[in-house]
Amino acid sequence: MELHSKYQVGLVCVMLLLPTLCTSQDFTSSRATYYGSPDCYGTPRGACGYSEYGRTVNDGSVAGVSGLWKNGSGCGACYQVRCKNAQVCDEYGTYVVVTDYGEGDRTDFVMSPRAYARMGRNPDASQELFKYGVVEVEYRRIPCRYGGYNVVFKVQEQSSYPDYIAILVLYVAGQNDITAVEVWREDCKQWRPLRRAYGVVFDAENPPRGDLMLRFQVSGRRGVYWVQAKNAIPSDWKAGQAYDSQVQLD
Repeated sequence: MELHSKYQVGLVCVMLLLPTLCTSQDFTSSRATYYGSPDCYGTPRGACGYSEYGRTVNDGSVAGVSGLWKNGSGCGACYQVRCKNAQVCDEYGTYVVVTDYGEGDRTDFVMSPRAYARMGRNPDASQELFKYGVVEVEYRRIPCRYGGYNVVFKVQEQSSYPDYIAILVLYVAGQNDITAVEVWREDCKQWRPLRRAYGVVFDAENPPRGDLMLRFQVSGRRGVYWVQAKNAIPSDWKAGQAYDSQVQLD
C-alpha cells in the first residue's frame, strides 16, 4: 500500500520530542559546535542518507555526530543537549535528531544553526553562543516521539526498478537503533540481509520480484530483537516513494 501524501518525506515532518526531564538518566559532558547553513536548517546531503527529511525533521534542529555515529546505526537518535554557561545557556537546552556524521574540535555534536541557537536563554544569548563557536555541553539520549506515525520505508531516489532498491527506515520512535534489515525470499523460504550501503540506507541488487516483505532488527531498551513489517512494499514500488510498515516502535 502506497503511503498517503501526508507521509511524503520532506513535505510535512510531524515530530514531538518529549524531554523526559523527570528521568534519572545521567548527562555526559562534551562539546558542541555548529555548521553553516543558508537557511539555518539541516543539510539534505547528510551522511545518514535522509535527504530532505534530514534537513527539516524536528523543525531543522538536527546534528552530526562522530562518537555517537555507531557505523550509521546512530542515525535518527534523539538527544537533549544543554550548554554549561549559566549566563547565556537555557536550563533545558535543545533537542536534536542525528542526521549526519560530523567532527569538530573535540565535539560530539556539530549542530545546525537552528539547533545551536536554541541552547541560548534568549536571542541575544544565542548570538553570544555563535561568537564562541564551540561550547561546553552535557547531553543525554531521549526518546523520539512521532505523533501518530508508523515506521516508514522510503525507497531512495537512486533505486532503479526492478533491479536495484535502496531503502531508508524513518520515524523510528523511542530510544531504538535500526541495526539490520532483511527481505523475505519466497523462493528460498528464508530471510536475506540487505547491505548497509551507508548511514541508514540499506540496499540490494536484484531484489525479489513481487511484494517485498521486510523485517528490521531493533537495538534498544528491550534488548536486540526483530520486528516484521505488517505491510509489504508493493511489487510495483517506485523510487522516491514512502510506504507505511503499519508498525510503531516505542
